[in-house]
Amino acid sequence: MNWNIIEGNWKQFKGKVKTQWGKLTDDQIDVIAGKRAELAGKIQEAYGITTDEADKQIKSFEELNKDYSPKLPS
Repeated sequence: MNWNIIEGNWKQFKGKVKTQWGKLTDDQIDVIAGKRAELAGKIQEAYGITTDEADKQIKSFEELNKDYSPKLPS
């Protein structure tokens, strides 16, 4: 999945991120604002994991959401 799609559609992904990483607060999710590096950092902080592990989790998240396509206005 192209991370630009996630960043551009962050409002739709916020709920999915919250479901995947429940320890992240709404404020943290707002600060992330669709930025992959910010997400990785916040996951590391919240879960006490390494950069590599955070990247693995994000890649898994991307794979789970690979079929997402933004809804275009009609």
